[in-house]
Amino acid sequence: MKHRIITLFLLLFAATAMNAQNLQQSLGKLTDWSADEQGLLLKTADAHVRIVVYSPSVVRVRIARLLNGVAQWDDHSFAVVAKPQKGTIFSATENGESITLTTDAVKLVIRKNPIRIQFLTKQGDLLNEDEPAFGTAWMGGETTTYKRLLPDERFIGLGEKTGGLNKLGNGYTNWNTDAFGYGGGSDPLYGTTPFYMGLHGAATGKNLVYGVFLDNSYKSHFNFGASNRRFSAFTVEGGEMNYYLIHRASVFEVLQDYTMLTGRMELPPLWSLGYHQCRYSYFPDKEVMNIARTFREKQIPADVLWFDIHYMDAYKVFTWHPERFPNPKKMLSDLESMGFRTVAITDPGIKVEKGYDGYDDGVKKDVFAKYPDGTYHTSEVWPGWCHFPDFTKESTRLWWGDKLKPLVEDGLDGFWTDMNEPATWGSRFPDMVEFDFDGNKATHKKAHNVYGLEMARATFEGSKKHLAALNPNGGKRPFNLTRAFYSGVQRYSAVWTGDNTSSDDHLMLGARLVSGLGLAGVPFTGVDIGGFNGNGSRELFGRWITLGAFTPFFRAHAAVYTKEQDPWSFGEDIEEICKNYIELRYKLLPYVYSAFYEASQTGMPVARSLALYHAFDANIYDRTFDAQYMFGQSLMVAPVRSDKDFTKVYLPEGEWYDFHNDSKYAGKQTIVVETPLERLPLFVKGGQMLVMQSVVQSTKDQPTDVLTVHLYAGKQGSEFVYYEDDGESYAHEKGDFYKRTLSFDAASKTLRFTKPEGKRSSKFKQVRLVLHCFGGLPQEITVAGKKIAVTNDAVPLLKPSAGYDPLGAAQGSGAGRTQAKALIFGLNAEEFSVKW
Repeated sequence: MKHRIITLFLLLFAATAMNAQNLQQSLGKLTDWSADEQGLLLKTADAHVRIVVYSPSVVRVRIARLLNGVAQWDDHSFAVVAKPQKGTIFSATENGESITLTTDAVKLVIRKNPIRIQFLTKQGDLLNEDEPAFGTAWMGGETTTYKRLLPDERFIGLGEKTGGLNKLGNGYTNWNTDAFGYGGGSDPLYGTTPFYMGLHGAATGKNLVYGVFLDNSYKSHFNFGASNRRFSAFTVEGGEMNYYLIHRASVFEVLQDYTMLTGRMELPPLWSLGYHQCRYSYFPDKEVMNIARTFREKQIPADVLWFDIHYMDAYKVFTWHPERFPNPKKMLSDLESMGFRTVAITDPGIKVEKGYDGYDDGVKKDVFAKYPDGTYHTSEVWPGWCHFPDFTKESTRLWWGDKLKPLVEDGLDGFWTDMNEPATWGSRFPDMVEFDFDGNKATHKKAHNVYGLEMARATFEGSKKHLAALNPNGGKRPFNLTRAFYSGVQRYSAVWTGDNTSSDDHLMLGARLVSGLGLAGVPFTGVDIGGFNGNGSRELFGRWITLGAFTPFFRAHAAVYTKEQDPWSFGEDIEEICKNYIELRYKLLPYVYSAFYEASQTGMPVARSLALYHAFDANIYDRTFDAQYMFGQSLMVAPVRSDKDFTKVYLPEGEWYDFHNDSKYAGKQTIVVETPLERLPLFVKGGQMLVMQSVVQSTKDQPTDVLTVHLYAGKQGSEFVYYEDDGESYAHEKGDFYKRTLSFDAASKTLRFTKPEGKRSSKFKQVRLVLHCFGGLPQEITVAGKKIAVTNDAVPLLKPSAGYDPLGAAQGSGAGRTQAKALIFGLNAEEFSVKW
């Protein structure tokens, strides 16, 4: 009887303990703390908290539970490349209730019982604080940090997420997913960038901005007041709680600090900013050459043709199909002679087939992910049953890069890393599969979200090495496109938004996703123009091309068994619209390339959410307007469906000019504009500049030697940093570039050209300055002390559409401009000014 009672007691105790593990346990009372040169270490009975000062405006918070008295720290990151700034000054003071850490920019107040964290400006304004009752807590294997919802708080960020610009009231999951044909509310999608910004204080005139970056690659969840009005929260399903708090004065500056942590993109090759044509798939080689010839015959500019999976032999990566592409090296050489670059797809699955080099060598080099018993994991995908390289292992990344060498030597210019979530048939990659994690062994649960990032890294680093070997004088910049990713992907790859659908809903959604990725530090982004999945209308394709011309990555794509989606596939009128907007993209390349240079230096995206400029204007979050974005610093794009003849556009603070006819509008108002297919709503901000060149058929062609600067009247001045280099090599890293600031002073009506920086001379010898909407201009304007004649400007920015009227009357968007004046002068090598 006694033994039975003891047994029942033990069972009851075990059940109680198990139940306690499943209930929430919050971070408890501070028992001890210490400071060192990097920050603070705080201790409780069950966990340790590490506060690391990265810079005056960035503070890292790490929280780890104790196991047998030892904190379970995990300090490996594939995302963060920055180290704490040496010499960052901070102080730590203590009173009976709290410890306060203060830098030159922020304060962290840590309450002792229980430990709760407040994040404040140095002046004491509250930015963000733990929810008092919950703080950071554990429930089973999950860790959650709860933050109190503040009055009028909005949330922006997280990158590739559907829904509106303001995430308040919504919840999201980060688990990279093969989301074929995703919908307007689908979540998760292909990539993970667990970084967001909170904005509040507009009601009191404070206009406060902070950022949170959760660097943990396990599946994570974000709750921005979803199903509650008490807290926001972020949850990780494994590992330590590891997040960064950032505060600067503006959204852009917070983003700048985030990209300081996770890195910034290298300058891409200039050709990658041109027009790309893709299909699943163009084959055989004769079809590819026919597409290339058609572009050149029709004089539709294009730079890149793409090879989808049908170029491979039985879908085996690193191979060419012997019948469809019997002589790939000659084909690629012929395409290059026509001004085309080429990009080919790669998938991670390596077919299990003896005699196939990818498999045999992979086994020999032991590069594949394994089950815990040491056998290779096998899943089925395009080639059949496959092993999967462990890209979290350095030797595997080197192996993968070396396998690309023959393709680079054949003449391919770039790679497209697809199916790298990783995607498999069945969509259930076993969680027990083990990965190296740079010597810190982990399971698929931790490796899944970084798999695509590390595949992109291996591809980028490998192709860069081989291109350098082939081009010893300065190397050659690689191009890489990835579907799956994690924070930091901008260092290695462009990103596209996966397998979208041919619909107007997706046209609008794509614009939001692209600008959303920009808010997550990823500047080089785009969508499948025209839609990948399904058959869209001719009007949809025409409209999508007009929008695509103002997307950082400009590629049309379509799935197998769908209608062709080439610029000439939908009749003469749509072809003309496509040609006109593609030509406009090429004319804008100096402006676009300068925006990419800015992205490489500061992290500022190319497609810019209006929140980067007008974060506290409530109208930009209205679902009617939240797809609008700035393309570079001067041009606002208002996406519109193909079935709309009119649309509403919100103009934020400032002065705005209709790109098509120079009509002027005051800011902070909603207007209604006509939207025929040939007219995408575009608005130039007053006081800003657009920098343009002549049309070329590809970036291999040289434009004329005239650089056109369009300057728009405005009460506020501006600065535009113009940048050029050879567009191809790394010589710019050794000073072979040309950079010049164009500074407009509105009060004195002066445009100043600063002295150029860099060793390079500009490819442009003359400047054509076009002054828009400046009233009362004289007949002559002084340039560098000399009088230059002023003429009426009659050259439209966008070529007018013939409209295919029987009488041939031009009805294009560029018609009707009468307020512009132009003058031409030499591009002086010294500083000079234009004054009127």
